Amino acid sequence: WSLPNAERYALQYADGRQTYITESNRGEIKNGSILRLTTSPDQEAERLYSGIQSNNSDVKTDSLKKLASLSQDVTFAQEFINRNGLKQIFYIVEEGNDTGEMLAHTLKAFMELMEHDFVSWETLSAAFIKKIVSYVNMNVVDASVQQLSLSILENMVPTSRLLFELVRKEVTLDRLLTHLQVTNAQLQLKAMALLIALLLAATDAERRDMMDYLREKNVRQFIHKNIIHSSEPLGDEMAHYLYVLQSVSLNLCERRMRTSMDPYSQEQRELLQSLRQTAFESESEASASNFSTERRRSLCAKEFRKLGFMNNSNPAEDLRRAPPGLLALDNMVYFSRHTPNAYSRFVLENSSREDKHECPFARSSIQLTLILCEILHVGEPCSETAQAFYPMFFGQDHFFEELFCICIQLVNKTWKEMRATQEDFDKVLQVVREQITRTLSLKPTSLELFKTRVNALNYSEILKLRQTERLHQEETLAVPVLELRERLKPELLELIRQQRLLHLCEGTLFRKISSRRRQDKLWYCRLSPNHKVLHYGDVEEGVHSPPIESLPEKIPVADMKMLLVGKECPHTKEKSSGKQNKDVLELAFSIVYDVEEYCLNFIAPTRYEFCLWTDGLNVLLGKEMTSERTQTDLDVLLSMELKLRLLDLENVSIPDTPPPIPKPPSNLNFCYDFRHAEQ
Repeated sequence: WSLPNAERYALQYADGRQTYITESNRGEIKNGSILRLTTSPDQEAERLYSGIQSNNSDVKTDSLKKLASLSQDVTFAQEFINRNGLKQIFYIVEEGNDTGEMLAHTLKAFMELMEHDFVSWETLSAAFIKKIVSYVNMNVVDASVQQLSLSILENMVPTSRLLFELVRKEVTLDRLLTHLQVTNAQLQLKAMALLIALLLAATDAERRDMMDYLREKNVRQFIHKNIIHSSEPLGDEMAHYLYVLQSVSLNLCERRMRTSMDPYSQEQRELLQSLRQTAFESESEASASNFSTERRRSLCAKEFRKLGFMNNSNPAEDLRRAPPGLLALDNMVYFSRHTPNAYSRFVLENSSREDKHECPFARSSIQLTLILCEILHVGEPCSETAQAFYPMFFGQDHFFEELFCICIQLVNKTWKEMRATQEDFDKVLQVVREQITRTLSLKPTSLELFKTRVNALNYSEILKLRQTERLHQEETLAVPVLELRERLKPELLELIRQQRLLHLCEGTLFRKISSRRRQDKLWYCRLSPNHKVLHYGDVEEGVHSPPIESLPEKIPVADMKMLLVGKECPHTKEKSSGKQNKDVLELAFSIVYDVEEYCLNFIAPTRYEFCLWTDGLNVLLGKEMTSERTQTDLDVLLSMELKLRLLDLENVSIPDTPPPIPKPPSNLNFCYDFRHAEQ
């Protein structure tokens, strides 16, 4: 265009994020993209660098506002940082007394600039950090400033031990709890994010102290009442933080779970003896005083046998296996102390039964503790994306122990229903595991509700469920039924394909996850109704299904080359230098498109969305649908269709081979001749 001083100008997208066009991203420009001629990033950076130093507060505020918006662009951010722009931002924060709009723009710009990872968080000055902390600790300050300050501290905590200690010292848990109790949902979310970041960065001992303090302050009850059961629906991010809090709490049991019993520990021996004394106190104490040591020892061994220990002369041996280790002993002691009546009833009822039919309390407790640890994932690291928490966990202080108390009584109940003997021990515990997992999958909101439901799901109910599943399986294995299944498959697969494409047309909200943290940035992708173009673009929080016209970017389906999933995706390879996260790998997929083989990278919000999107994209590429969801959906549809077709054959056994075809008749004279009738 022969512009004078061409280096002072640059092209920029007119829509969406308004990124600058550079040599590295010019190949990504699509046909139909609207570009704008504007001042170059270095000129803009220079202008804003001067603007934020202006003495005129209006000019300064406008410059900071523009800076906050432009800092999302990596080219501009690099230019601004190269001019030592961050130093000026530090100066505005450290020296300024403003706590309103100007400060909010400054902190927003700082967050966006740091997001590009050009500068380490560890280079921040103590004065700057103290100022950010003061905004969190102030009472009279703009809510947006507090939100941004909490976000900055949340990003700072995981980067170094020094910063973690500084933030933990300056921002007390009391202050964070004050922010959790506000009505502003965003402020509540940021406070929870910082609390979780502190918990994850702490050592085991520090984490234990912090959790003890939170328990003292009844944080669980507050979350249960004001966050889980609030009038507003729970967002994905808050659900994730509640999952992490639950996970961190349950993992406090890990140390005891992995510690075997030490037979020489006085404290542990006393706990073990307390179990015996609580159960048999009245009958043994009165007579034991007259017995010799030998007689007393044999009496103790007899009582430990009644308690259900396998090694009754030295019961500590039963607790040497870790996991569940000392956690099983803790649970038994908790049960005996907090529900003494139920404990005595369990032990005495079984010690008076025939030898073969008694339910061994100690052996059952040890195995049940192990089952609960496996179901609740005790000792497993937190997932980066999971959101599955149990609402009832937050309604109870000693959740694990209280759950054990309910389930150990369930073991006894199921044992009686099954009329079990010692040989059936594993079968009974298998049924109990099934009762617990089936009930937990219903997400009961309180332990009382869990207790009611798990007791209602008795052995006969479990048998009915198993029988229904088995009958369904057997019914569908007959040869003619299998042939019918094969004939129905193509039609039902086409139905699934249509459903997948319909889901792509509705679109999905995807989250951008950086290597450092869960980000708040969202983008939306959807397929055009004619299945010819994929539309996508950034959206704000709270927008659920933006119209196609508002999504600026597009990829023609004809340009799509292939679909990559898991480890093959470029955005998972970039992260492979750090600790590879299994959950992110399971949700990652990418579309390779255009001659240049560009990639559009996705991280699905759930495994369900991952399956629907990968299937839909495979349909667009003319390939088979490969997700596990396809198989599940196909099985459900086949099962329904088969049941409808076989309704008339209820209680009729279907033969494996078709009936034989009879021999042809000797003559065909039984054929009626219509011609004679007409005459």
